[in-house]
Amino acid sequence: MSDNKVYTAIGLMSGTSLDGEIDVALIETDGEAYVKPLDFKPFPYEQGVRDKVRACFGRRGHDADTMAAEQMVTDLHIAAVQASGFKADIIGFHGQTITHAPEDGFTWQLGDGQRLANETGMDVVYNLRKADVEVGGQGAPLIPAYHAAMAAGQEKPLAVLNLGGVANVTYIGADGALIACDTGPANALLDDYIHQNTGKPHDEGGAIALSGTPDTEFIKPFLEHPYFSKEPPKSLDRNEFTPFLKDLPEKFEDAVSTLAAITVLSVARSVHHFPDAPKEWLVCGGGRKNNAIMQGLQKELGVPVRAVEEAGWNGDAIEAQGFAYLAVRSALGYPLTFPKTTGVERPQPGGVLCRPDDNERKKHG
Repeated sequence: MSDNKVYTAIGLMSGTSLDGEIDVALIETDGEAYVKPLDFKPFPYEQGVRDKVRACFGRRGHDADTMAAEQMVTDLHIAAVQASGFKADIIGFHGQTITHAPEDGFTWQLGDGQRLANETGMDVVYNLRKADVEVGGQGAPLIPAYHAAMAAGQEKPLAVLNLGGVANVTYIGADGALIACDTGPANALLDDYIHQNTGKPHDEGGAIALSGTPDTEFIKPFLEHPYFSKEPPKSLDRNEFTPFLKDLPEKFEDAVSTLAAITVLSVARSVHHFPDAPKEWLVCGGGRKNNAIMQGLQKELGVPVRAVEEAGWNGDAIEAQGFAYLAVRSALGYPLTFPKTTGVERPQPGGVLCRPDDNERKKHG
């Protein structure tokens, strides 16, 4: 690949919230300022897949469970790419995060990039977080540069909030400066609690949270966790706050309402890390469909809080598109992460490039 050229790229994302689908996005980009989303398709997977992946959370070494889960995750991504019908110059393969511990220089996303390349006949970039973490970065958030490219025509300062398993924010200053960090839990705690108590994957539309009352006596000590006062860049493992689930209010609706409120209040706390208050917040990720969270954010932040669809973006596709964009940047040798987004000393390239075996490439044309 060379610069000064536009590439087609596929991005693949399976989030830490285990929302039950693999997102497949197709974009055009030069890896810099030019981005054109072309198509997007989600591919659901079964509850049994979620259970097998969830059983691997926190692992730091290969064993029978992680190897089986990695094969399953890779198979599902191969099937999703093939079912999409998309063809591209390159694929950005995020994989499935099972452990994220940047303080130990460790992050692990399940997924076999070489097998994905062989089976699809396309170049693949994967292991996108590892290089950043190995030189002292947080390895997350990864796609602020994509947020900035998409937000080129928006009034600034602007915040782009992704409510996935963990909530993360990209602050884009009037001068284009980027600041990013994970703000706290988002869908992971909520979805885990809903699943444990009902077997359902999530609180549809935030209806349960809206029917309950947040427990301020629980929220206060929760927000005293040292993570919330730590300066960015900073990032979280999706299980960092799981131990708190055992102390939630006894009434189910109040417990769900409390978790939604925690997401809102931890996002609101991030504002003091920015040099200027954002003029508005654009929200992507599954959490934007939770009315309890969105109403709470509007109340706490006091400026417009809009789902990214109102800016003409596809809120379900943003992360997958972002990994397509990063794949092109990686192949061109451009940096993926920056001092104010992950804490690395200097802009950091990353990702591992896998090319399909020659015989496989010929087979796929």
